[in-house]
Amino acid sequence: MSRGAGAAPGRPAVETFEKLGVFYLGRPYSLENRTPEDGLILYDSKDLVTHAVCVGMTGSGKTGLCISLLEEAALDGVPAIVIDPKGDLTNLLLTFPQLRPADFRPWINEDDARQKGVPLEEYAAQQAEFWRNGLAGWGQDGDRIRRMRDAVDIAIYTPGSSAGIPVSVLSSFAAPPASLRNDSEAFTDLVSTTATSLLGLLGIRADPVNSREHILIATILDAAWRAGQDLDLAGLIGRIQTPPVGKVGVLDLETFYPSADRFQLAVRLNNLLAAPGFATWLDGAPIDVGRFLYTESGKPRIAIFTIAHLSDPERMFFVSLLLNQVLGWMRAQSGTTSLRAILYMDEIFGFFPPVANPPSKPPLLTLLKQARAFGLGVVLATQNPVDLDYKGLSNAGTWFLGRLQTERDKARVLDGLEGVAVTAGATFDRRRVDAILSGLGKRIFLLHNVHEDAPQVFETRWAMSYLRGPLTRDQIRQVMDPLRGATAPFPAAATPAPPQGAAPSASATALRPVLPSGVPQFFVPPLSVPADGVINYEPMLFGAARVQFQDAKVGVDITRDVVVLAPITAGVITVDWSGAADANLLPSDLRSEPVSPAIFGALPPEATKPKNYEGWGREFARWIAQGRGLELLRHSATGLHSNPGESERDFRIRIHDAARQRRDQMLEELRQRYGQKTAALQERLRRAQQSVEREQLQAKQQKIQTAVSLGATILGGLFGRRAISTSTLGRATTAARGASRSYKEAQDVQRAEETVAVLQQQLNELEAQLKAEIDAAAGAVNPLGDALETVAVKPKRTGITVQAVGLAWTPK
Repeated sequence: MSRGAGAAPGRPAVETFEKLGVFYLGRPYSLENRTPEDGLILYDSKDLVTHAVCVGMTGSGKTGLCISLLEEAALDGVPAIVIDPKGDLTNLLLTFPQLRPADFRPWINEDDARQKGVPLEEYAAQQAEFWRNGLAGWGQDGDRIRRMRDAVDIAIYTPGSSAGIPVSVLSSFAAPPASLRNDSEAFTDLVSTTATSLLGLLGIRADPVNSREHILIATILDAAWRAGQDLDLAGLIGRIQTPPVGKVGVLDLETFYPSADRFQLAVRLNNLLAAPGFATWLDGAPIDVGRFLYTESGKPRIAIFTIAHLSDPERMFFVSLLLNQVLGWMRAQSGTTSLRAILYMDEIFGFFPPVANPPSKPPLLTLLKQARAFGLGVVLATQNPVDLDYKGLSNAGTWFLGRLQTERDKARVLDGLEGVAVTAGATFDRRRVDAILSGLGKRIFLLHNVHEDAPQVFETRWAMSYLRGPLTRDQIRQVMDPLRGATAPFPAAATPAPPQGAAPSASATALRPVLPSGVPQFFVPPLSVPADGVINYEPMLFGAARVQFQDAKVGVDITRDVVVLAPITAGVITVDWSGAADANLLPSDLRSEPVSPAIFGALPPEATKPKNYEGWGREFARWIAQGRGLELLRHSATGLHSNPGESERDFRIRIHDAARQRRDQMLEELRQRYGQKTAALQERLRRAQQSVEREQLQAKQQKIQTAVSLGATILGGLFGRRAISTSTLGRATTAARGASRSYKEAQDVQRAEETVAVLQQQLNELEAQLKAEIDAAAGAVNPLGDALETVAVKPKRTGITVQAVGLAWTPK
């Protein structure tokens, strides 16, 4: 956090807060004078990696502050998962760069206009003017809003509703990544919370130790996930009826949970699945955190999950599933010291209580303890401080504290801050913080950051988003409808394979060709059986090879399997490997016998000769060496190469993360390098300013003394007994010398002021140099806009091992 210099309260200069890697949150505020102070509150984005808590009663300005925090993250290209129980955060989509009355008209609160007796069109114009002036008072304008909208994609997701983008929970029972399965504690928590949240949706309050329903479902999930098997609700119902285990603990299954009772549980779950209202939980975007955080092009996204329309059990069910998915995504990321993404949850009441242990609490605790290492900043907000687990929040390094409702609320917050100080090994002045909290007003917050020396009281800046209050489901549909196509939260489903069982060729025969024993012959298993039950096989050439790609320059050393099918024709060239296509199967999938009944296509004579397959094998190896090179992408600005199999989207996201980390390191180096020079100049400037004050004081005293001497001389000459005397001449001489000294003192003041001006100019030039280098660092990498080069890594002939080449009868 820093305080920008040179900005008058209420009118900060734009260039003072548009700095790399910092969030513009407001300006310092004097509680004693009840007025804003010079400077700006600029929060270092890296500090958010140690998490943040925002507490404030209704009307404190908490929502505006948190929306401003997310706006700053958006400008900095930081994606966010936003859980919104009340619907306030949907206002992030109400951003109007042109600030026209027509932009505001659909979103104004019409009841407010009627109560004030103002026509709706006029009220919209008033709101537009009000927002334009509010932004201008904080050095912001429509251009800043436009830059925020260009920097990120914003989408509203509505689980259990089609108002926004619906969310499918089916994928939530997919096996977690191996990195999470290998962490026994995290894996156990995931299994337990998934079982608890699912049973909660059925209205069953399950104790993980005493509830047989919980133990059974947890056992089923544990067995499937450890084997890497995905589940859906239908599969879970089936396994409840026929569990994969014969014993639970030391008891046999029937004794522990009789089949008749298991059937009743399966029926309840089936009723939930079959209920018309539950259909909206099954369609929509799968819970894929990586795709929530970035679009298909790799653009950062703020994904807002509004759950105001859900019942309490449904909220707990969804939030628990989403948090567990965030946990799994986090563990799959590489470590970083930069802010990679934000998990923000508004109104956390009931999800993180001090005593109870709802399904949402274990993943939140784990995230607070471990997310820092992966660059995930957790931000939690509430207006009910007594309902927070402050022991868990001891991991939060930043606290935004606004006006509180009761003394009890204040006492709980002070207890929490004291715990944070103890954990961080810092001192905590409880009495001083107590006095500050007692004096906070609307939009005035106390910022307590463990990365700074002392807490800071500040006034929050004006939000760029139009804060009209929670959006209804109809309004969410209204704001999302124009964005549904452009947002494209997930790629379209892959085009299904053409149906098997097409009409047989004219030359097809029911007789299987008789081939010499030297011809390797395989049968590709059919994906489905045609309506008439007859499989129509066509001959193709099957090729399988293991290929090693090595290139020390790009850091590649991998081995890949190449499995293809090439057509066999009756022309001059029987086999042309350039027409081969990936087979999407493994050699082990092939069968030695066909599926009956079957008919077989005509086989060219050349395919019946064993020696031809040896030649086709050599051609297969040459074709791989010449045409099956590994194509990688290269980003010249960072020197990064894509990994084999990594999509362009994922590579651009990795460039984004690497560029951010390198930028933060560069900023730290620049701050250290320029910090010493700046501190030295500021110290010299401080001394020079003290010298000016000293010289001005001496000059003032000398003027007074000279005036007194001169006055005494004149008065003595006018009213003395003698017109001219020796003493009179002496006083006149002294007065003359005093005037000379006054002139010298004035020159000293001028020289001291010139020194101050020179030092101030040097300081300004140094700050300009720093800004120029920071701007250069900011523009060095554009993860979305930079062109990517294609680098081909070709295998060496010695790195190709042909495993099999043979005749493959393939279902048509």
